[in-house]
Amino acid sequence: MLEENARKHPDDMALIELTPSRNSRRQISWKQFNQQANSIANYLLQRGIQKDDKVIHWMRNSIDWLINYFGIIKTGAWAVPLNYRFNTQDFRFCTSIAEAKVIIFEEYFLKTVQDVKPSTIQEYIYLGPKTPKDMTFYNEILKTASTDNPQIELKPTDECGLYFTSGTTGDPKPVLLTHKNMSFAAEVEQKHHHQTSKDNFILLPPLYHTGAKMHWFGSLISGAKGTILTEFSPKNVFEAVSNEAGTIVWLLVPWVHDILVALDRGELKLKDYNLSSWRLMHIGAQPVPPVLVQRWRNYFPAMAYDNNYGLSEATGPGAVHLGLENELRPGAVGKVGCGWQLKIVEANGNHELPQCTVGELCVKGDGVMCGYYKNPELTAKIIVEGWLRTGDMARIDQDGYVYLVDRKKDLIIVGGENIYPIEVEDAIHNHPKVYDVAVIGIPDMRLGEVVGAIIEVKDGEKLTEQEIHDFLEFQLPKYKRPRKIVFDKVPRNPTGKIEKTKLRQKYAKPTDTYH
Repeated sequence: MLEENARKHPDDMALIELTPSRNSRRQISWKQFNQQANSIANYLLQRGIQKDDKVIHWMRNSIDWLINYFGIIKTGAWAVPLNYRFNTQDFRFCTSIAEAKVIIFEEYFLKTVQDVKPSTIQEYIYLGPKTPKDMTFYNEILKTASTDNPQIELKPTDECGLYFTSGTTGDPKPVLLTHKNMSFAAEVEQKHHHQTSKDNFILLPPLYHTGAKMHWFGSLISGAKGTILTEFSPKNVFEAVSNEAGTIVWLLVPWVHDILVALDRGELKLKDYNLSSWRLMHIGAQPVPPVLVQRWRNYFPAMAYDNNYGLSEATGPGAVHLGLENELRPGAVGKVGCGWQLKIVEANGNHELPQCTVGELCVKGDGVMCGYYKNPELTAKIIVEGWLRTGDMARIDQDGYVYLVDRKKDLIIVGGENIYPIEVEDAIHNHPKVYDVAVIGIPDMRLGEVVGAIIEVKDGEKLTEQEIHDFLEFQLPKYKRPRKIVFDKVPRNPTGKIEKTKLRQKYAKPTDTYH
C-alpha cells in the first residue's frame, strides 16, 4: 500500500506531525515516506536481519515511528512496538519474550535500555542527540542507506508484528499478527468509514497499539494524508482540525470528556475555529457512556458519529461497529463488521446462546491473530475452531445489534446476583458533577462481594456520597447500587481503558465487614 501510494501520488502529502508546545510542524510526501522506510529496511538487511527476526521499536508518536515500522516489515522481520509507558520491569519482560536482534528507540528510553541491555540485542539504533558510542545514529542511516525497494518477497500469511497487550490485567501478552491481518484491517476500516484521498485523519492515540494505527490504515489504503498530533488538549484538537482541514478524528472517552467540559465552560468556543471539514468523530477502546454521545450531539448535530469495538487479538478495531447510519441506537456498540462473524457462547463453555442472552462474545474473520507467541496453551483456550473468545460479556438483540455488558473478569457477584459494572458506571455518569467513574467488586464476608464506585469529580465541583445515593435511588435497584463510594482519580491507560487492576489493589482488599 505504501509503495503504491508512492507510485501514484509521489508528491502528495502523506504525513504531518504537529507538536504544539514547540510550535513544530513537519511533513513528508508519499515518495519520501516510502524512500525513508526503504533506507531503514536496507540498513537492517545489511546488518543481517532476516525474515522472522524481531526488531523492537520503542518510540512515542511521530512520523519516524511509522517510517521505522514500515522499514522493519519490508525486511520480512517482525516489528515489535512497545508501549511508551512500559517501565523497566515491562521492558525486561517483553525483550525476554521477543528475543529481538535490534532495537530502534528514542532518547526518552535511553536510561531504561542501558540499564537492561537485553542479551539478544546486537545493534542499538538511536534517535536523539549525542548518540552513545556503542549505538547507531538513526539520521545517519537515512542519509546513507539505499532508498531502493529491498525486494523481499512477502506472503499474506507471513508474520509481521508482535504486539504486547497493554497489561492492565497482569504481564502484557504477546499477540502475533500477519500481513493478512494488517491488510484486512485496512480494508475493513476503509469500508466502514469511506475514506478517500481527500481525507485527513487526525491521529492522536498511541501508534504502538493496534487501535490507532489500524484506523489510520483506512487512510493508507486510500492514499489519504494523516496528521499525527503528538500532544492532546481540546484546543490542540480544534486547532489541528481547523488548520489542517482534518476530516476524521478518533477520540478516547477521556478526551471527549475534556472537550465537552472545555466547551461547557466556554474555554473553547466553536466560533473561533473552522471545523467545517470535520465529517466524522469515532470512538472506541472502551465502553462509551450514552450520555457522552448525547452531549456531543448537542454541540455537533451534523457530524457523523461511529462507535468501534475491537481488540489486539483481532488486529484492532472493526469486528463490531455502530455504522454511520445507526448512531441513535442508545447503548449499542454496533453490528458485525465487514468480513466478520459474531456469536454469543456460554461464559465457561462453547454452546452458542440464543438472541438477547448474555454470554461471551466470540468473533471470527481474517483479523484473528495467529496466537499468543510462545504460549500454545493459552492460544488454544482463546481460539476455538477459528473463533476468538474476546473475554467480553455481551448480548445480541433481534436486529443484530451488540450490547457490551462487561469484561468476564469484571463481573461482580453480590449474594449470588450478577452485576455488570458498565450498567452501574453508565448510571453514575449521568450525574452532572461526575467526570469519570470506575466500578469494581469489593470483597465482603457475608455477600462475597459488594459494588464499589471510584468517582472522579469534575474540576470545581463538590460531590458527596449522599448525593450519589439519592441520585441512584430511582435509576438502579438497591442490590446494584454501590455500597462503597470513593472520590479519587480514575486511572486510564494510554488507550483509554480503565486500569481496574490498580483500583482493586488499592481499594478491593479483603474485609470482615458484613453488609
